Amino acid sequence: MAGEISLEIIDPRTLVPLDAEAISQSVRKTGKLLIVHEAPAQAGAGAEILRQVLPHVFGDLQASPQVLGGADVAMPYSPPLEDACIPQPADIARVAREMVRG
Repeated sequence: MAGEISLEIIDPRTLVPLDAEAISQSVRKTGKLLIVHEAPAQAGAGAEILRQVLPHVFGDLQASPQVLGGADVAMPYSPPLEDACIPQPADIARVAREMVRG
């Protein structure tokens, strides 16, 4: 995606405490929020991050915030199957492009 779209990546090493201000500053700058994590998206860490950040940046969003999580399945032990269950770079790129294009 180099040269195609500009991204800002925030890697909050912990959920407690969550550096919601760093994430909020990025959303104010970019107008977008894509949360990516390996756990299933439903009731996962992304939902908690969104819950904490959204009230501070709602008016700054130019697109719906997105949470890209793993498949809603038990995590397999096999590396190829594990890769099929968690977001891959191509998945992230696809969602990021969709958010930019609207």
